Amino acid sequence: MRTKQFKAESKKLLDMMINSIYTHKEIFLRELISNASDAIDKLYFRSLTDDSIPLTRGDYKIALAVDKENRLLTITDNGCGMTAEELEKNLGTIAKSGSLDFKRENETGEDVEVIGQFGVGFYSAFMVADHVTVESRAWGEETGSRWESSGAEGYTIEPCEMDWKGTRITLHLKDDTEDEKYSDFLEEYRLSELVKKYSDYIRYPITLSMPQYRPKAVPEGEEAPEKPEYETVWEETTLNSMVPLWRKQKSEVTQEEYNEFYKGKFYDYEDPAVVIHTRTEGNATFHALLFIPSHAPMNYYSTSYEKGLQLYSRGVLIMEKCADLLPDYFSFVRGLVDSEDLSLNISREMLQHDRQLQLIERALERRIKGELEKLLENDREKYEALWKEFGTQMTYGLCMDYGMHKDTLQDLQLFYSSTEKKLTTLKEYVGRMKEGQEAIYYGCGRTVEAIDALPQADQIKEAGYEMLYMTGQVDEFAIKTLREYDGKKFLNIRTDEIDLSTEEQKKALAEENEAAADLFAAMKEALGEKVHAVRFTDKLKSHPVCLSTEGGLSMEMEQTLNAMPGRENRFKADVVLELNPDHPVTAKLKEYAVTDKEKLADYAKLLYAEGCLIGGVPIEEPAELCRLITGLMER
Repeated sequence: MRTKQFKAESKKLLDMMINSIYTHKEIFLRELISNASDAIDKLYFRSLTDDSIPLTRGDYKIALAVDKENRLLTITDNGCGMTAEELEKNLGTIAKSGSLDFKRENETGEDVEVIGQFGVGFYSAFMVADHVTVESRAWGEETGSRWESSGAEGYTIEPCEMDWKGTRITLHLKDDTEDEKYSDFLEEYRLSELVKKYSDYIRYPITLSMPQYRPKAVPEGEEAPEKPEYETVWEETTLNSMVPLWRKQKSEVTQEEYNEFYKGKFYDYEDPAVVIHTRTEGNATFHALLFIPSHAPMNYYSTSYEKGLQLYSRGVLIMEKCADLLPDYFSFVRGLVDSEDLSLNISREMLQHDRQLQLIERALERRIKGELEKLLENDREKYEALWKEFGTQMTYGLCMDYGMHKDTLQDLQLFYSSTEKKLTTLKEYVGRMKEGQEAIYYGCGRTVEAIDALPQADQIKEAGYEMLYMTGQVDEFAIKTLREYDGKKFLNIRTDEIDLSTEEQKKALAEENEAAADLFAAMKEALGEKVHAVRFTDKLKSHPVCLSTEGGLSMEMEQTLNAMPGRENRFKADVVLELNPDHPVTAKLKEYAVTDKEKLADYAKLLYAEGCLIGGVPIEEPAELCRLITGLMER
């Protein structure tokens, strides 16, 4: 027997893999169990056409065993085994994969799922072990072979006696350090936890043998000793469930089973609002089990929340949270995806962002949208409860990527209606529009009550038009992104775009504005940069004043944009101070324009402050407003 050296590039890869590639050392167990499952898969496939293999499907298993005293952990399978040449070929060259070769050789259309496609996974054992022994005997071989290595220094291969067929990997665990407690991997609770986390759905039993110390039985008729003698009894327990819930037929799973699975796996105390259980075949083949929670997590609208679905490849957990499987606007969905088509590179932790992932993401997006639309139509109360929890995120999605997602999201939006006095969809609003109505009217504010109190709302209500209330920070941004719905443009009631007057009224208003040009100029001078213009309007009924805007930037959008980090006061809406020409206050303004320019300036500032207060715009100079009110009271 002599020690053989790894190739130079393999040494570098082994060192890099042990220290860099795998994020968590616990991954080693997943890799070795997956390799064992591969070996059984190969033998089972051979047994379908080879009568010399007497095993049936129920005979296969993967066995873990622990020897704490000697710091040994073994993983044994009764799969296909390896010859000395195969040990040299598969373990002597890092990144050589017997599983990948097997897949290439057997592309016959048979339903054969082989998990491990990358031999590099085996070497994750060196993250926790300072010495690894592999004993293997292939079917058809009289003797076995033993492969041993302590890492990058090299390896040995020699014959060994084996009275059974398959493979046993023995890890001698490293000594504990201040940072790493390798002996945890010899504890029953830790091994059980890891199998449950990563390999629970491997299709063969994964058993664990642990020594149990029990008092020796006292023979009948003999007196029990004062100090009982103990004996070691090996107990074997099965750690994995083997049958994934998501791979069962929907008809075989009860709602209670779905609920318990969800609450146990995702640590929620409430049942999910919606369960989506699907299998997709074609360009991307995968199983998915998705849940829409009944409530948002406490950190959902914070930077600490991580979106993503659990990602499995043939029952083996690959990623705890794969963010690429969900668009941001459906980030509240929990669940998992199990695919046979994923392209994995160097380890099962690294996933290539390829076409398969994109296909899965698009298919899930369509399915989630369909389920939400179904809920909106069939269980409005439950949908509105979900909207309260997650509606902001779906509205935000309309603003993303220049409105690319409007076909997915526009019919899922809900807004409070002035006529219905409840939440409504855009489709429902358009279906109720009056004959000849060309626009969808909306108002923005912090609350429905605040919007309802806007002076401009009176004109819309008097005309008999329905108005939508936008109370969310991103609502108007989303509407601006949509631009229109079903051919109807959106109009903010606080902009100059709305004009419901007759031609005769427009002409009369233009004449009044022209006659009051000096009044407006004086008031504009008093207000300075606070307003873009001052003018009369026929929108007002009982109110003396209102603030409107020209152009595409509303006052609400200005406030939201300037509240963003690093954008303070960079945006300025073109605010117009609009006056009611028929209000008694206007007569006073005209009088002071001739007799007292100082009072006119004070009144202009007071009216501007009134417009801000009614419109929910912050008062920039509260001390100045208090001075003006006090002066008015004194007079």
